[in-house]
Amino acid sequence: MSELISGIQQVGIGVRNAQEAFSWYNKTLGLNVPLFDDVAEATLMTRYTKGNVRQRRAILALNMAGGGGAEIWQSNRPEPLAADFEPQIGDLGIFSVKIKSTDVQQFAQNQGLTTSQSPENKSTAWLKDSYGNLLQIVSDDSWFKPNESLTGGVVGVVIGVSDIDKALKLYKDVLQINELVYDKTGTFEDFASLNAQNKQFRRVLLRKKVTNTGAFSRLLGNVEIELVQALEGNPKTIFEGRSWGDLGFIHVCFDTLDMNALKKRCAENGFPFTVDSADTFAMGKAGGRFTYLEDPDGTLIEFVETHKVPILKKIGWYLDLKKRKTQKPLPDWMVSTMGWGKVKA
Repeated sequence: MSELISGIQQVGIGVRNAQEAFSWYNKTLGLNVPLFDDVAEATLMTRYTKGNVRQRRAILALNMAGGGGAEIWQSNRPEPLAADFEPQIGDLGIFSVKIKSTDVQQFAQNQGLTTSQSPENKSTAWLKDSYGNLLQIVSDDSWFKPNESLTGGVVGVVIGVSDIDKALKLYKDVLQINELVYDKTGTFEDFASLNAQNKQFRRVLLRKKVTNTGAFSRLLGNVEIELVQALEGNPKTIFEGRSWGDLGFIHVCFDTLDMNALKKRCAENGFPFTVDSADTFAMGKAGGRFTYLEDPDGTLIEFVETHKVPILKKIGWYLDLKKRKTQKPLPDWMVSTMGWGKVKA
């Protein structure tokens, strides 16, 4: 079957102050291109907001070195809620975002972080953003402009699940993130920074290597989904009792190549779309069709089929992808123009 997703477009991160959070991600991780900065009513998401229409400000921050973006998300109305507990590794939902790095050791040294070895025998480090959201710094070999900074954007997420085998049906079989990097059970050295090095887990890392399919595939790069199942204790659901748009990691969003084909495949495998904008939905000067589904534990997965991307907003120049007849990557020079809106830290 042909590819249905090309990479991770962004991860939604709920914060109290979007501008403050953007400044941190810019300075610390080089996510310095606000592709859009939009205030709007989330009228299509009431299924996940207890029937209320949320008003939010969203900034999609990119690092042109490569990788997905951080969709920094501020709920203006109603007031966003935090979890009433500190999420632990193995809790259900998106526990951490994986940020790619050309040199994990050097970045960790610069930030005063401790490194450890992952089950793949690669250096990794854990870092909290200015709001306490946990980020995992990992090495990666897919770069658009590798000399931009020590870090790039989002390469993946760590998702807590109750049953890895059930979750694999979605992430590995349906979404085709199907390179099995490891499947290990036991205790893990790289969980020491999480105070969980003596606890038993099963961990599966899935990877989808970048291909020449998708307009932005070279920018987005590889995809990593790490599934973690706690084998002792009683994991909590990170978003239990809260709504889409509250504080923390809201969703992971995949750049989608053929939304109709994906919708059919997901439904046939027991993962129907729960939200579907059906046509182009504007996000500031950007736009596309977006959809959502739930994984077996209710974690929200978003898909966006991009139709329009702003380049120079002042003169109204944007890429119109809806009329494209090919899924070949856009020329590098054209993708690079997205970085013209870079904001100095």
